[in-house]
Amino acid sequence: HSRRWPGVRAWLPVLRWLPRYSAAWLQLDAVAGLSVGLAAVPQALAYAEVAGLPPQYGLYASFMGCFVYCFLGTAKDVTLGPTAIMSLLVSSYAFHEPAYAILLAFLSGCIQLAMGFLRLGFLLDFVSCPVIKGFTSAASVTISFNQIKNILGLQGIPRQFFLQVYEILRRIGETRAGDAVLGLACLAALAGLQVMKSHLPRVAHVEPLAARVSYLIVWTSTTARNALVVLFAGLVAYSFQVMGFQPLTLTGSIPQGLPAFRLPPFSVAAPNGTVPFWSMVEDMGVGLAVVPLMGLLETVAIAKAFGTAVPGSREGSLQGFANVLGSFVSAYPITGSFGRTAVNAQSGVCTPAGGLITGAVVLLSLAYLTSLFYYIPKAALAAVIISAVVPMFDVGIFRTLWRVKRLDLVPLCVTFLLCFWEVQYGIVAGVLVSGVLLLYSIARPPVKVLKGDVLLVQPGSSLHFPAMECLRDAVCSHALAASLPRSVILDCCHVSSIDYTVVVGLAELLQELRKHGLSLAFCSLQVRGMQPWPAPCRVLPLLPTPRVSPTPQERCRGAEPGDGGAAPYTSTSESSLLPTGLIQ
Repeated sequence: HSRRWPGVRAWLPVLRWLPRYSAAWLQLDAVAGLSVGLAAVPQALAYAEVAGLPPQYGLYASFMGCFVYCFLGTAKDVTLGPTAIMSLLVSSYAFHEPAYAILLAFLSGCIQLAMGFLRLGFLLDFVSCPVIKGFTSAASVTISFNQIKNILGLQGIPRQFFLQVYEILRRIGETRAGDAVLGLACLAALAGLQVMKSHLPRVAHVEPLAARVSYLIVWTSTTARNALVVLFAGLVAYSFQVMGFQPLTLTGSIPQGLPAFRLPPFSVAAPNGTVPFWSMVEDMGVGLAVVPLMGLLETVAIAKAFGTAVPGSREGSLQGFANVLGSFVSAYPITGSFGRTAVNAQSGVCTPAGGLITGAVVLLSLAYLTSLFYYIPKAALAAVIISAVVPMFDVGIFRTLWRVKRLDLVPLCVTFLLCFWEVQYGIVAGVLVSGVLLLYSIARPPVKVLKGDVLLVQPGSSLHFPAMECLRDAVCSHALAASLPRSVILDCCHVSSIDYTVVVGLAELLQELRKHGLSLAFCSLQVRGMQPWPAPCRVLPLLPTPRVSPTPQERCRGAEPGDGGAAPYTSTSESSLLPTGLIQ
């Protein structure tokens, strides 16, 4: 059937690899899925804390994306689930209420589905790399500092960044020694295991069995370092509990069992009544635009980083479907996870089927292990979060932009600084600043002016209506303000498109030059709609391109008005001076 209807394979990528699935692939996918699952469970518990939700909601958000991506995913390495950045956004727009978080997942999924079906993935192209880097770097600092309170064992710390800094510094003397020691030990262990993994040499098949077994043990320990550290911390906490003395702050009770499959909440009970659907939507506000866009950006960027070009429109449909289905099992919004995707790739995953194993691990944890999660110290989960988000802070981007294009530092710094105030303000301001810089480059294109018997004006790019005033000033300042007025030749070799406002502006410029007895001629026209031009404006037809690119003077040779070489030009009647006659 997939051969008979290729469109089915386009929408169900599982049909591309499932007929060729082999036992060798199954073995590698199982290892990769188990490795990702061991990393996903402790991260899910930790990210729920970042989102301001009970720990079980992190697990609820961790399995549906794995199952959906197995059937609809095109990149074998990508895994969907809760992430630090998405959890931070949920914290900002869900107000620490599970009902708001679940509804946000549903509405974000619907918006992403609409973007996919309407092919609006190109909107992601308007979020520049400096804006993304500024946001992720600020998120790294914000999330890390948000976990300092758990490392120090402090309670009642506000979630706003600047208030957090003030309160933590003011109450630093209330630090719980047990939490601080365990948290710092977990951070050191995670950092050491990460360094060990990055320096772990590959072992060839010809090596002795003992060497291969040792490599497997070390690789498993470093890959599942989050689970290993959380397990060790949980054993320490349980030992204190048995002795009747508990110096650590524990996660506490987590409801056991799988979440019910039901509609997301379209209203929520409040002390003074019921908050209806439209009021909830108004409360989430701009989050309904920021969360879907940032989710798609994360997934597309991760797929590209691992060598898979994923169209934004298709990824919108896939991720939207995962978020909509996830909202039926009480999940909050999910996106692609860079850390778990890296584990998936390093484990040698062959197909998206590894997600089935990862999802099964999360479901088994929900069904049978939640009673054990009671003893996980919050300091250990905070260490997992900090070790995951610290690499997101890109120190080198500032130096790189300084060397490449210093103006790009403006949206980077605007986004970075404002995200400490409110996430949505930072992202929106960064996009607006990037848009202004883009529009400025369109409104002020480079214009090269060569003086001689005539004035040769060469725009460096296409002409759009904001650029008309710049072009007019360049022509008039050199052609009319000079001691010896000159006729003008407009070299359009770099102009591939113009708009109606430019046509009107050129017609007005032509009239202004005619008042001073000057002519306006064009050469190297590439826009069909710009022909024919009104007299005395003359057009030099395009000549065959020589092997060596000619200079602008050579390209426009013979274009000087009044030199008797009018043969290369075509003239039109005076009636075609109207702008409407310039557009076909």
